[in-house]
Amino acid sequence: MASNVSGAGASGAGDSAHSDEARRRAEDLQADWADICIGLKKDLGQQLYNQWIRPVELGPFCRETGTLDLYLPTEFSANWVTDRFADRLSLAWKIASSDVRNVRICVHPNRRKLPELRVGSAAAEPAAMADPAGALTDLGSAGLDPSLTFASFVTGEGNVLAYNAAQRMAAIETPQFSPLYLKAATGQGKTHLLHALGHQFAAARPGACIFYCSAERFMVEFVQALRHNQMMEFKSRLRGFDMLLVDDIQFIIGKASAQEELLYTIDALLAEGKRLAFAADRAPQALDGVEPRLLSRLSMGLVADIQPADIDLRRKILNHRLARFTASDVPADVIEFLARTISRNVRELVGGLNKLIAYAQLTGQPVSLQLAEEQLTDILSANRRRITIDEIQRTVCQFYRLDRSEMASKRRTRTVVRPRQVAMYLAKVLTPRSYPEIGRKFGGRDHSTVIHAVRLIEDLRTRDADMDGDVRSLLRQLES
Repeated sequence: MASNVSGAGASGAGDSAHSDEARRRAEDLQADWADICIGLKKDLGQQLYNQWIRPVELGPFCRETGTLDLYLPTEFSANWVTDRFADRLSLAWKIASSDVRNVRICVHPNRRKLPELRVGSAAAEPAAMADPAGALTDLGSAGLDPSLTFASFVTGEGNVLAYNAAQRMAAIETPQFSPLYLKAATGQGKTHLLHALGHQFAAARPGACIFYCSAERFMVEFVQALRHNQMMEFKSRLRGFDMLLVDDIQFIIGKASAQEELLYTIDALLAEGKRLAFAADRAPQALDGVEPRLLSRLSMGLVADIQPADIDLRRKILNHRLARFTASDVPADVIEFLARTISRNVRELVGGLNKLIAYAQLTGQPVSLQLAEEQLTDILSANRRRITIDEIQRTVCQFYRLDRSEMASKRRTRTVVRPRQVAMYLAKVLTPRSYPEIGRKFGGRDHSTVIHAVRLIEDLRTRDADMDGDVRSLLRQLES
């Protein structure tokens, strides 16, 4: 009996010790989270912090895998935080606690259920039947990202047409075109403009019914309505909107019945003077597997192409973004480095800046070129296109209408020397080659000649607008 009592006592003591350890671990995690939140509030600003980070709750921590769950109240907020802050949160936790090796952002298991986009029966949803838009309106309006507005969209030569067209579509006056079709590669701003025109339209017309969704979501809800024999309700709700915004329309390829329903919806909304806007990564004519009548509707309004951001626009975007980080000091040479090297899409560009600033603030290190190269290795390697000196010489000769042989010739007339110096300058700016290596590619010239050329062109760009314009034009050609 005594041994049993002793065993029970030992077991109780063990349970108590385990409980104390778990409580201490939870308290440590809460303290770490409080420290992380202080940094995030400074980094993001009060508004973004309150909207997206404050609702985060600490979930369970698995010591074996080092995985910490972070809970958010809705699927939308969890996806939004994952897309924009996952890397930053993961890095912050790894720095704050050596035990946390993985961070998982997910929906709180006890979240309040949002109304389904899919329609229900008339008996189950009398209010929805009274309002043709019903739950679609509420959920659609909630689907607009509050940070994606016209005010936060940075314009440049390649996107100004799409920007102006989106503003016109959102205006109170009836636009001269409908639908608006935004065509752009991934990460160039088409989704931003869809959200922005939704916000602007809602501000201009209080009470308007606006619905934003992806083509994939449209497909899912269409199939659900079909399976539950609720197509009449689905159609009634869908056609009750004042504005319909559909993103990634290319994913509707090959779905004949859904295409037909979208076609009828477009016709119905256009007949009532409603607004429609679509976005895709290709032009309507390139949407293989789409019914010809739907292609005709998609292209009957205005197709606005968003070109990849050139280096001038990338600089503007970085400086615009930097203005939000009040406590951050990012040197001009780092901004220039990011603008030149991260050229695939704007999303990667902004993500790289965010990651760099977050790392610097969380570790107390100053932002520098070395830090950028160390911490953004994955992004930089994916974006780095190898520009060769041969390519530079060929482009410069075409620009100045010179024979390629002049790059290595001994001629010293001004019409030959200046383009040769420009090519040397570009070779130093755009390639990792050393001065002696560049000199050898220009007829075996000494490295001091290359240094002189680089410094001369740098100086001329500050004093001579024509020279600066020539260099900018050549940079755009070579980096496109």
